[in-house]
Amino acid sequence: MMKRDFMNFGLFLCVIIALNVVGNYVYEIWDFTEEKRYTLTDATQEFLEEVDEVVYVRILLDGNLESGFKRLRQSTLETIKDFRSINPLIEFDFEDPTKGSTEEVNARKEELAEIGLLPTNLRVANDNETTEKLIYPYALLNMGERSIAVNLLEPQGQGINAEMALNNSVSLLEFKFADAIQKLANPDKPNILLTEGQGELAAQQTVALEGLLRANYDVGRINLDSIPVLGKSLDLLIIAGPTEEFSLQDQFKIDQYIMNGGKVLWMIDYLDVSLDSISKYGNYLPNIYPLDLEDMLFKYGIRIQPNLVLDIESTRIPQVIGTQGGKPQQELIPYVYHPLVASKSQHPIVKSIDRVNFFFPSTIDTIQTRANIDKEILLSSSNFSRFQVAPMRMNFDFLRYEMDESKFDKGPQPIAVLLEGQFESFFQNRVSQRMDDMLEQIGAEFQAESSPTKMIVISDSDFAKNLYDPRSNRTSALGYNRWEQIQFKGNQQFVFNSIEYLLDEKGLIEARGKDVKLRLLNRVKIQNERGFWQFLNLGLPILFLVLMGMSYYFYRRRKYSRKYEE
Repeated sequence: MMKRDFMNFGLFLCVIIALNVVGNYVYEIWDFTEEKRYTLTDATQEFLEEVDEVVYVRILLDGNLESGFKRLRQSTLETIKDFRSINPLIEFDFEDPTKGSTEEVNARKEELAEIGLLPTNLRVANDNETTEKLIYPYALLNMGERSIAVNLLEPQGQGINAEMALNNSVSLLEFKFADAIQKLANPDKPNILLTEGQGELAAQQTVALEGLLRANYDVGRINLDSIPVLGKSLDLLIIAGPTEEFSLQDQFKIDQYIMNGGKVLWMIDYLDVSLDSISKYGNYLPNIYPLDLEDMLFKYGIRIQPNLVLDIESTRIPQVIGTQGGKPQQELIPYVYHPLVASKSQHPIVKSIDRVNFFFPSTIDTIQTRANIDKEILLSSSNFSRFQVAPMRMNFDFLRYEMDESKFDKGPQPIAVLLEGQFESFFQNRVSQRMDDMLEQIGAEFQAESSPTKMIVISDSDFAKNLYDPRSNRTSALGYNRWEQIQFKGNQQFVFNSIEYLLDEKGLIEARGKDVKLRLLNRVKIQNERGFWQFLNLGLPILFLVLMGMSYYFYRRRKYSRKYEE
């Protein structure tokens, strides 16, 4: 009897050891979550299968972490293991940059700072004290001689608490790693050009935007009059804030670029209006910019209305409210022409981004076209908004009175729209001889319909420009509001995500739309029922084991006492 028990125990032990050995080499997971948080998107899986070089990932999030960052570390581990299960060429390791002697830690900090990786100062509150710890929520990916850094932690924007920011970070891990590996695997940077010559945003006003893009793209500027056509080597055309007319020849160049599969980011101000012009003239009548793009955009399925969006949800501007000691007293007053737009869409471009600060945007209407065009509203004003149709007289007088919210009853007004599909040429059946000659110079033919492509239309360009001081030659960060004195990071996130989406051929940005639901615990209930749940989770299992042990003991005692009596 004893010998058989030892054999059974030995067999059980061998099975456990064998399962552990197999588990070290075989990674498998069954995803029963509602949102499939542990399942990689099809686009990510297909891309990872194509990677044929070793990718080494150094994850700097390790050591003694607070519970929220432990969750981020665990989610990062799960994500990178999922990647490795698809492609074994992906290797990884966790490091704690703050571990070691003072000299080693300082040297490591300087090394990381040189590549732009700065630590996050984490405060951990215990029962009696609060301690501070520097952590590096980054991952460094290397493929051959190429390397790229990934910030694992999403910023905590306005209206987003720490738990929501952490949840957004977890949701974006797959996209961030897949996007970084794609950039390593394709070292040739896509080409992006901003148009000039029609009064677009000046180079000094796009310094922040171009600097943001240069890490991953080749960025330049082009005057449409200087070239016969826009070639296929151009991956994206940005038309940002034009104020002057586009000639038919320039429209034709843009149209044929789109017909050949080109992508365009349109940032169009319909009305000539700014705070400076209102301040200068007191009563200002905005003019419509003579761009001559209305019919062209209409053909593609979009119309920017000659109006201005007014929104209760807005940023503030300074206004004089009185004098004190002979000096004017200013106060920041909400200005409804500067909407502060929160994303309501689950589209990957705008999901989980911070609020976007727009300046005098217009309403965008979508138009039914013969071509099969999918239209997606990316951003729109709040429910408490309306619009003012041109011509209108603008001044600051209305700021003296209390806002009547009942008048903001028109609901959300579209400000940014994505168009995808096969577009019809604006010049179909109206190609001039001069246009034919332009195409003949490069041996090209007129295209009446595009291959599948996409474009984004935004009824404002000021949201994407940085402030520039010519006296000091200083520029601000993209999204910086000089009156609120804060940076709205949603401006940067929105324009960057838009460009990423337009240039994403593999569909990896689909992973950005993954939704990891934040299921928060009821803290009041936890506090009130703390003892019960502690007993249920800790005491009950122990009590169960004790009862099982006692039952087994009395069972054996009774069993063998009977045998002994017999």
